[in-house]
Amino acid sequence: MRLSVFALLLSTLPCHASSDEAWEQFHTDVHAACLAALGDTGTAVIEVNPFGSESYGAALVTVSTGTAAERMVCVFDKQSGKAELTGPFPG
Repeated sequence: MRLSVFALLLSTLPCHASSDEAWEQFHTDVHAACLAALGDTGTAVIEVNPFGSESYGAALVTVSTGTAAERMVCVFDKQSGKAELTGPFPG
């Protein structure tokens, strides 16, 4: 009986499956928005988290300027498409 109730509850939950193409587009959008938020600050490596959270995408950003490297986080709002950067982590 409990299993039937559990199965019924699960069947009422919305399904949020996405195609491979949709995830590739998400990755491209996050990468582009984070790169734009950086501006022209040196050579950047942007590692996009594959899925993010329900509301946000996230990326680890490393910027190299000559001999120094700074790491920060880029947060991408999935609804608005805007990205913001944290300050650099202390080295």
